Amino acid sequence: MPMPADTPTRHEQHGRYPEASTVEDFRRNLAAVQARINAACLRAGREPASVRLLPVSKTKPEASLRLAHAAGCNMLGENKVQEAHQKWEAMQDLSDLQWSVIGHLQTNKAKLVARFATEFQALDSLRLAEALDRRLQAEGRSLDVFVQVNTSGEASKYGLAPEDVAAFVQALPAFSALRVRGLMTLALFSSEAERVRQCFILLRDLRDELRQSAPGGICLDELSMGMSGDFEIAVEEGATVVRVGQAIFGARPLPDSHYWPGEVKTEA
Repeated sequence: MPMPADTPTRHEQHGRYPEASTVEDFRRNLAAVQARINAACLRAGREPASVRLLPVSKTKPEASLRLAHAAGCNMLGENKVQEAHQKWEAMQDLSDLQWSVIGHLQTNKAKLVARFATEFQALDSLRLAEALDRRLQAEGRSLDVFVQVNTSGEASKYGLAPEDVAAFVQALPAFSALRVRGLMTLALFSSEAERVRQCFILLRDLRDELRQSAPGGICLDELSMGMSGDFEIAVEEGATVVRVGQAIFGARPLPDSHYWPGEVKTEA
């Protein structure tokens, strides 16, 4: 396999992406991101089709989401479940549009996710797994889930410690409405590419190790890692899902701390 290049992060572009305001803007941005994914796959000896681009629409207004959908986005990622639920309710006319909730979820909000989401990428406790499973059973639905792992070791980040993931995964078959797809992480937000890369390597190695002992019915094929500033490095290290917001939608006018005071920085 070819050795990945010394790929830098692009965190310096955070907050500088121009706003996408037309369908053509979205098509151009999507094509540019896809070209970067394809180039990273080429460097790593991977097939571009093995990587799914998840456009992240958090904080963006409904009008922007409709433009993105018209440009070909059939699944959108949202951090806040209440925001996502409101958008889902407002956009029910787009019957093919699916929703991925990618941010931390409080147990008392599980009923909202169970109502509309196709995918949930931040599973990090058995209490939450139980609440989601109960609500999904009541709705007659199932849900694709990713187990969130804190690979950077930062106290400000959600997710299980890597050493706790094996026991967690062993307990998941009890929740039959949850379809476990893989692992998710937020890398260190740093311009030091090698430190960022280590977060992705840790997640991939953990996934490969867990596959050896995963219970029946638990699928660990997917690795959701990489955002606008670092998804190329993530692809080089095995990402199957990259979560990209600003490079598609444009910069958010204010930092995440304005929208969600006191919460972890989760740029996409």
